[in-house]
Amino acid sequence: MVFSLRFAAHSEVGRVRKNNQDSGYASPTMLLVTDGMGGAAAGDLASAVAAQEAAKSDRRAADGEEMLGVIAGMIARSNSKLSELIEENLELDGMGTTFCGAMFDGTSFGVGHVGDSRGYLLRDGELKQFTHDHSWVQSLIDDGRITPEQAATHPHRSLILKVLNGQVEFEPDLDVFDAQLGDRVMFCSDGLSGLVSDDELKELLSIEDPSEALAELAAAANGNGGHDNITVVVGDVVDQDEALDARKGVLVGAASEVKVPAVGSGPRESGRRPSAWPVADHGDQDHGADEVARYAPQESHRRWPGITAMILAIALVIGAGAWGVYAYARTRYFVAADDGYVAVYNGLPGDVLGFTFGSLETRSDVAVSDLPRFYQRAVESTIPVSGLEAGLETTEQLRGIAERCVEVRRLRENPAPQATATPSPSPSPTVPGLPTATTAPGGDAPGSSPVPTFLVPPAVTATPSSSAEADPEAC
Repeated sequence: MVFSLRFAAHSEVGRVRKNNQDSGYASPTMLLVTDGMGGAAAGDLASAVAAQEAAKSDRRAADGEEMLGVIAGMIARSNSKLSELIEENLELDGMGTTFCGAMFDGTSFGVGHVGDSRGYLLRDGELKQFTHDHSWVQSLIDDGRITPEQAATHPHRSLILKVLNGQVEFEPDLDVFDAQLGDRVMFCSDGLSGLVSDDELKELLSIEDPSEALAELAAAANGNGGHDNITVVVGDVVDQDEALDARKGVLVGAASEVKVPAVGSGPRESGRRPSAWPVADHGDQDHGADEVARYAPQESHRRWPGITAMILAIALVIGAGAWGVYAYARTRYFVAADDGYVAVYNGLPGDVLGFTFGSLETRSDVAVSDLPRFYQRAVESTIPVSGLEAGLETTEQLRGIAERCVEVRRLRENPAPQATATPSPSPSPTVPGLPTATTAPGGDAPGSSPVPTFLVPPAVTATPSSSAEADPEAC
């Protein structure tokens, strides 16, 4: 049996943000939400690229396999377009977007998902999330380290592990599920799912009229703060209806306002790319012959061709080397101190001729001064890690070490009258990327001697010995 899709879409700024970086698209054959990020780096442009590419590629597919092929192509082309825009204008580097949507062939949905926007299915009165967040807190939930309730207030809940940002290496989630008469499918940005509970989502999504349901969902998100853009699209699986099948698709949010520039369309002056397109109008530049000539490189005087050629050659070598270092730096991560707190950086530590190749990704609330001196020196010297996720994991390990040290120091200042037991030594913690301590001259091996300080008699002083300086357990 073949069905039709009755759809509705809504996107708004919310109560806090100044512009809408979300986009949405809905048609008889597709539902999609894209949530842009990057702020000044044009998150609205990124989400518009993905939504507009989907709208251009939308069509009726024959079956699930074809739907997944079409939607994977949309994602790949969107990512390539972002890469080309960033390559032409490096000030756009940092923009990105989620992609969460599905194609509909009349009997089933073919889902494509990247990021933390979500897809929900309301069937027979039960609400189910059928996408899996590509976020840091979701990975902690999957590992059993935190609960969904703790994730809602986690300081890193906004960190996304997968996103369309112009980089080559990414893998979207692709899946197919059968449609049933009466199903309601919803896709939304985290401006809704992050502010409205599943119980309230279920209640409001059950409102029969889809436009009224969208209005109530947006009102609920605004009522709970509205601190992010809110974008929602819904589709109801109904009996086949030619009028519904003939409806035109609609774009909402940034995709309905932002004109994506054609690659190479930016004005050039003296042969250089522009520093940025205007954020308010990403439109193509339409110049006549006189304007094109005005921005064309001027022919140089050939008084010293040899010197000019040599300078150009040197500049090319330096430029190629700098670009190589920049490209390599983007693949590296390290843990270091930022204003006295443990932080994760992308790039390389230090600087060359005043140029830095590292940028702050996230700063934790772990004070470097709370760590044992061994780990303080390690953080201050920088700790290389394999990626952002490894850096965040190292930070969490350091948090546990710091909390233990703070308690040890507190008990040193207020020692117990006498110790009641001396537990067996515990091994020094192993933290991904951290160096291991060696035995200090005249001291014991760090993995065998330390005993929790708060269980040592009061004669122990708060000033570490030379061996304690090299002991990762010494606080």
